[in-house]
Amino acid sequence: MESTLPDLSPKTSSRLSLRAILGVFKLRIGVVITFTALAGLAVADGPGLTPLQLLVLTLAVLLSSASAGAFNQYYEHDIDPLMSRTRKRVFATGEVAHGPIWLVVIVGLMALSVVAAWLALNAWSALFVFLGAFFYAVVYTVWLKRRTWLNIVFGGLAGSWAVLAGATAATPDVGALPLALAFVLFLWTPPHFWSLAIAFREDYAAAKVPMLPVVVGDRRAAQTVFASTVALVAASLLPAMFGLGLIYLAGASIGGIWFIRKAWILSRNPTRATAMSCFHASLAQLTLVLTAAIIDARF
Repeated sequence: MESTLPDLSPKTSSRLSLRAILGVFKLRIGVVITFTALAGLAVADGPGLTPLQLLVLTLAVLLSSASAGAFNQYYEHDIDPLMSRTRKRVFATGEVAHGPIWLVVIVGLMALSVVAAWLALNAWSALFVFLGAFFYAVVYTVWLKRRTWLNIVFGGLAGSWAVLAGATAATPDVGALPLALAFVLFLWTPPHFWSLAIAFREDYAAAKVPMLPVVVGDRRAAQTVFASTVALVAASLLPAMFGLGLIYLAGASIGGIWFIRKAWILSRNPTRATAMSCFHASLAQLTLVLTAAIIDARF
C-alpha cells in the first residue's frame, strides 16, 4: 500500500525547505490577515489585552489562516497544474505528497487556534477566528470558486471576520468602528482579486474557474474593478465618522486616490501590466488603511 505521508528521507528533507512549508500554508497571506485582526483590536473599545492574550490572538489568527491556506492548496491540487501562477505549488508538483494526513494537520491547526482563542480570549473572538478560515476554505474554495463569479465576493468575508476576531478579543461587544472597518475589508477583496484575475484570465479559463474576467471579458471586468474601487474608497472614509481622526483620513485618502488612479488606468487599458499595477496598488491601499487606523487609534 502506497504511503500517504511525505517522504522525509535526508535527500528529500533538504528539498522540503522553509519555502515549501511557507508555500503550503500561505503564510504571507496569513501575516496580512493577522495584521487585519490587530487593526480590529486597535480600533475596538474596551480594556487592552495582556501580553499573553495578544500573543494568543496573533497566533490563533495566523494558524487558522494557515490551515485555510493549506486546505485551499490541498483541495485544488487537481487544477493548480493547469495554471501558470499555481503550477509550482508543492501539491501540484508532487514535492509534497497529497494524502489524508494533511487533513489531520489542517483540522488540528484549526481546532488548536479556535480552542486557544476561546480559552485565552472569549467565545466570540474564537467564533470569528473560525469563520475567517471557514469562509476561505469551505465557502470560497469548495462551494463557490468553481461555480460562480461571485466566489470572491463572499469568500472575501474572511478578512472581515479577522477584523471582528481582533475587535472582540478584549470584549464581546462589537462597536460601530470595528464594523465599519470590517465593511471596508469586505469591499476591498473583490477589486483586489479581480485585478489579479484579469492578469491571469487565461489560467482561470484553462482551469474552468468562472472568475469575473472569464465570464464577462477583460474590459467589463476592468470597468467593474474601477466601480468597486470607487465604492471601496468611499467606504474607507466611514471609520472617520465613528472615531478615527486626521491620521486615518490621510492614510485612507492617499491610498484610496492611488488605488482609484490605477483602477482608472486599468479600465481604459486592460492589460496584464495595468492589472498587476492595480493589484499592487490595492495592497498599498490596504496597508495604508490598516496602519493609519492602528496609529490613529492607539498613538
